[in-house]
Amino acid sequence: MRYIFLLAFIIAAAYSAKIKDLASVIGVRENQVIGYGLVVGLSGTGDGSSSKFTIQSIANMLQSVNVKLSPNDIKSKNVAAVMVTGRLPAFARQGDAIDISVSSIGDAKSLMGGTLLLTALKGVDGEIYALAQGSLALGGSVGRGGNHPTAATIPSGGIVEREVAYDIATATNASLSLKNSSFDTAKKLQDAINARFGDSALAIDPRTLQIQKPENMSMVEFMAAVLELDVDYSAEQKVVI
Repeated sequence: MRYIFLLAFIIAAAYSAKIKDLASVIGVRENQVIGYGLVVGLSGTGDGSSSKFTIQSIANMLQSVNVKLSPNDIKSKNVAAVMVTGRLPAFARQGDAIDISVSSIGDAKSLMGGTLLLTALKGVDGEIYALAQGSLALGGSVGRGGNHPTAATIPSGGIVEREVAYDIATATNASLSLKNSSFDTAKKLQDAINARFGDSALAIDPRTLQIQKPENMSMVEFMAAVLELDVDYSAEQKVVI
């Protein structure tokens, strides 16, 4: 009889990395945006009459361009209702382009050849942060590929309309969040920053550091220098035999 034993060993390996690889600046991040829209121009592969919300959306859209039509009179299968999502990068400015993902929420068979009509993308606060529109690309590098004909992308199909405010210029302090909690790594980041800038950093827990900029530096200059500092740290690795 054969026996198979799995032995797991956790070993500590020494590494050197920049602070930007070990931690991120709290508050500086991407923001998700989402909207509901219509894809038109489909070749009979859109939502059927059972998708009542699509029929009502078509009627509402036509009414916005002064075409009054009862939803009961709409039989087109060239339109599909979709959810539109995107990511607003940190420090994105008005007019910047972002990639957009489009996914069918009705019974459409395919979105191939479709065009997304102008769609407002909102954040969790309900404000409009971007507008999306354009021809759909199936099998693109962003989002899901050609094996999902009811999901598509629009590279650079969104335009930023509202900026997320980041008050960096007047800030005098910031917080760093370690990507992995570790008392040892937090202390080493604290020591590396203090060795370069004096008493500027304090690790308040195994995940968070508070840093204070020197008076002779701008916040942008200080953060750039901090994130580029090299730190020696120990990373746990699991070896399974």
